[in-house]
Amino acid sequence: MDAFENLEVWKRSSRLCVELYSALALCRDAGFKDQVTRAALSVPSNIAEGYERDSKRELMRFLRIAKGSCGELRTQLYIGSRIGYIQTSHCKRLIAEAWDLSRMLHALIQSIARADTESEA
Repeated sequence: MDAFENLEVWKRSSRLCVELYSALALCRDAGFKDQVTRAALSVPSNIAEGYERDSKRELMRFLRIAKGSCGELRTQLYIGSRIGYIQTSHCKRLIAEAWDLSRMLHALIQSIARADTESEA
């Protein structure tokens, strides 16, 4: 398996996390800011942790957690936009990126599952 640092999904999720920290730098709602940044940080962190576990089963588990965090993040972004914490146009782009990451994770999970099934045959 390749190093997680070489995965496009890890690179993009890391960039999204950094972008969210910057976007929320002036946000005074510490609870909201903490929740959003935790969800964003969870995506690349779980990808990395799964890759370092040395087990396909564990990798799949952590990739699914990362995918779940993408859904959590999208929810928080929708709310952040509606309450005025994140500019709507910026938020739409962030949500689109979170959707892309979710699709990428889904494809990666499916690819690993197929390779595992093929190796058993």
